[in-house]
Amino acid sequence: MYLSEECHIAQLLAPVDIDGSTGFESDIFSMKNYAHASIIVGIGSNGGGSTVITVEQSKSSAGASAEAIPFLYGSEETSAGDTLSVLATATSSGFATHASNSNIFYLIEVDAEDLDVDNDFAWLQVKGSDPGASSPILAHVTAVLSGTRSGGKTTPTAIV
Repeated sequence: MYLSEECHIAQLLAPVDIDGSTGFESDIFSMKNYAHASIIVGIGSNGGGSTVITVEQSKSSAGASAEAIPFLYGSEETSAGDTLSVLATATSSGFATHASNSNIFYLIEVDAEDLDVDNDFAWLQVKGSDPGASSPILAHVTAVLSGTRSGGKTTPTAIV
């Protein structure tokens, strides 16, 4: 399988320092043309802080009527490891990342059918709270969208 032909890959947050009082908010993206999103949240350098990861659905690319949703996630909290845990269920309150390990990642799984599409919720955003650390904590977010409804090899954009 070639991801570039079967899926749509979108960088939602370029690597950024989230320490201090910033946290992060990814780009908001649309699930309108896709059945599933696999979202990778990477933590590079970790100066000693944990961030709470949440996923919000909304009605527009501007985040209208945003509300946090439950989701599935796997974690790889061994520095530079590559084996995900069994998927766990996060409530709408999200989950906390490891407080000190560097070079780790999390995989968030969201099906479009789990969104409240009957009420026009087709947009998603990943957020991370202020980790409360004074040393750098680098994070990035990338989405791999699958199950395109366009039927071709060219995948429709998900970020407006």
